Amino acid sequence: MMKHAWDSYRQYGWGHNELKPLAKKGHSTNIFGNSQLGATIVDALDTLYIMGLHEEFKDGQEWIDQNLDFGVNAEVSVFEVNIRFIGGLLAAYYLSGQEVFKLKAVQLAEKLLPAFNTPTGIPWAMVNLKSGVGRNWGWASAGSSILAEFGTLHMEFVHLTYLTGNPAYYQKVALQNQNPRSLVSLHRALFNPFSFPSLSPDHTSVGGLGDSFYEYLLKAWLMSDKTDTEARKTYDDAIEAIERHLIRKSNGGLTFIGEWKNGHLERKMGHLACFAGGMFALGADGSPDDKAGHYLQLGAEIAHTCHESYDRTVLKLGPEAFKFDSGLEAVAVRQNEKYYILRPEVIETYWYMWRFTHDPKYRQWGWEAAQAIDKYCRVSGGFSGVKDVYSSNPTYDDVQQSFFLAETLKYLYLLFSSDDLMPFESWVFNTEAHPLPVLHLGNITLPGSEPAQR
Repeated sequence: MMKHAWDSYRQYGWGHNELKPLAKKGHSTNIFGNSQLGATIVDALDTLYIMGLHEEFKDGQEWIDQNLDFGVNAEVSVFEVNIRFIGGLLAAYYLSGQEVFKLKAVQLAEKLLPAFNTPTGIPWAMVNLKSGVGRNWGWASAGSSILAEFGTLHMEFVHLTYLTGNPAYYQKVALQNQNPRSLVSLHRALFNPFSFPSLSPDHTSVGGLGDSFYEYLLKAWLMSDKTDTEARKTYDDAIEAIERHLIRKSNGGLTFIGEWKNGHLERKMGHLACFAGGMFALGADGSPDDKAGHYLQLGAEIAHTCHESYDRTVLKLGPEAFKFDSGLEAVAVRQNEKYYILRPEVIETYWYMWRFTHDPKYRQWGWEAAQAIDKYCRVSGGFSGVKDVYSSNPTYDDVQQSFFLAETLKYLYLLFSSDDLMPFESWVFNTEAHPLPVLHLGNITLPGSEPAQR
């Protein structure tokens, strides 16, 4: 599957951000501005390396060396470019030792730094790579900053400081992590970038808008070799609040994570929120009050619910969002929620649950998903998302997402590999599935920061 996805991109979309596998030409979205930055190449590199596809890896490296230029007049998503490009380049560097990847990661990071020039230090959602001018998305409640976006820079920026000795990267995310942390427990998903901590509309989510903020609190602790106890405490407080306010059981006994909107809980869960099963399992060890078993069980329940969302469709692929009311459970109701765009989150949770329990059902479920993707999403020019997972004759969206190669296929591969490939003692995966090494800093202080324990 990886060979087919990569070879098709190599043939029809090379250098473009993504691929239109039916039209057999390049594709891009507004998160990359108007630029052609080869997002699929950068995103796929570490997957190629881990799978032992070294010829393909070398092709990607050559393109990056010769063509990847961040001096373009393009307005890009700070969050997406950080997790896909900086994360992808850093992982490729750590796996292969090739200096070009580190060099390009640092060049790009310099282009992102102007995004932090706001009154609060909360970065703009978008920045122009050439001019450094930033702004927020218009659709996000009158220009609010999004928790998942500005809360998902920590891992990569800490590594940038570690590799370069330049404290600026770490200082940017340290400053900005202190702000939302003062609003511990249930973090709002939207913030005003001008007057912290004035809050935007009442919306809390572990799906889109919120998801990876919580993930990065836990992973900041893991990546620090468990010395960043403040991050761990903030994570524990947040998870406790999530469980109290957002997690419910349906009438049919399915555990789900709802969304808090305008004073009430929507009994709806997004595919994006399915990553949380893996997060609960990953965070179980080290949780307070001997609750490790409880959180592993919670992870298993979320994995089961998300598997049901796949199993209750015609294609055995999960919808974008699914409801838990009026007799319908784990099923999408609205037409605009019935699509599957090659997303990884459910398979990600299967992989974490497999690593922690070795219950064979997680491999079984992963294999079902792999077969369904291969049957219904594979086309002659790559892999495409589908518009309705409840239709036996689905139509395609004609996009091969870069995260399909970065995440979905990598998690599937790891699910069927032995535990000593990318062991958790040594690696922490960013939210785009790019592995970054645990930093055994001991008593080393990151430049310009307080001691690593902080």
